[in-house]
Amino acid sequence: MPEQLLPGYYIRRGSTLDRALLVKFMQRTYQQISQKQDLPHLVHTVEQYLSTETPLWWVEEEGGATSSISIPLPTPPIACLWVGNVIDQVFGDRHANIFLLYVVPEHRRRGIGTALMRYVENWATCRGDRQIGLQVFESNTAALNLYNHQGYQTQSLWMVKSLHTDK
Repeated sequence: MPEQLLPGYYIRRGSTLDRALLVKFMQRTYQQISQKQDLPHLVHTVEQYLSTETPLWWVEEEGGATSSISIPLPTPPIACLWVGNVIDQVFGDRHANIFLLYVVPEHRRRGIGTALMRYVENWATCRGDRQIGLQVFESNTAALNLYNHQGYQTQSLWMVKSLHTDK
């Protein structure tokens, strides 16, 4: 059952049947960061990690289109929130980890990202989590600003080194 997230926007719980739509949202996210068009590995990521234990929520705009006989038609989601579980390696506690938070560009700067952050923090608190984590690309300044304004702090850095092999 959808509930109001913000005036004009509703949030509803997704399901494991939403795999294809989740992959599309993930592709949009990573294409904006890397401009790479072919991301077949995201299908495998969703297949491996999307389950009833990793909740998925969709945000839809209020009032969508209606058919010629005044039946409301489903509106495409304008935002997505996917959450998993991780174990804090220092204390051993399970806590929520945001796998994906994405708002389509036309709906950004309207408070949807902030509302989703509050929503997931409330959800995690209600289930007994003492912290919530996420990973963000250093080049994603809009997301970094959102998370910093929400009180998130860097706990560790994920470092990578490209290995080039000559064949």
